Amino acid sequence: MPAARLWLKGTLFLFVLLILTAGALGQQEEAEPPEKPPQVAILDTTPQTGVLRAAYYLQLTADGGIPPLKWTFVRGFLPPGVELDESTGVISGTPRELGDYTFTVQVTDSSQPPATAQREFTIHVSSAMAVVWKTPPEVQADKISGAVQVSNATSDDFDLTLIVVAVNEYGKAFALGYQHFTLNRETTGLNIDFASNVPAGQYVVHVDAVAEVPQRDAIFRARLQTPDALVVPLHQ
Repeated sequence: MPAARLWLKGTLFLFVLLILTAGALGQQEEAEPPEKPPQVAILDTTPQTGVLRAAYYLQLTADGGIPPLKWTFVRGFLPPGVELDESTGVISGTPRELGDYTFTVQVTDSSQPPATAQREFTIHVSSAMAVVWKTPPEVQADKISGAVQVSNATSDDFDLTLIVVAVNEYGKAFALGYQHFTLNRETTGLNIDFASNVPAGQYVVHVDAVAEVPQRDAIFRARLQTPDALVVPLHQ
């Protein structure tokens, strides 16, 4: 066979082989889509209520992403005395002020380019013990009566003593109510009624609550007082 014909057949064979190889590679590329970048998300959680001047701890967690992760504060406010650990996602400290604190944090993973996610949280900081008027004191004939609500925002049971007295214009005190009982942990708005007959006069009502936690050698106090004197008229 002439050399020219052999050369032509060889060239055609290589050309067809190149076309088939290119087609196979194209099919392989279509069958294997490019990898998606890694995703990361901050898991939703409801922060526990913070207690004024008591230790606070919250662990933020993320799903997905390539470790190590970095946590950063984006906007808003943390309770004074509380901080975010950027390496662990732990929010901890001792709250120094009451209130609601809303803030946004971001987590960033170690992929290239980095994947990020943000989430908003709110921490409520309350008093360890609260006493508020349920029914403000009022006068009915020669009787002063009313009601208060007590709350325990801590994780400890309280040995609670609550005393209600009416002090007249001469500084003499008359007992309107006395309670000594265990106020269970995380109790909100427990009603305590009080009432007593008193002589005629002008009275300021005082409520004093003292809670003890013997195992921690801790004592909490709360007070209430009427802003104006209550007048009990003279009855004949």
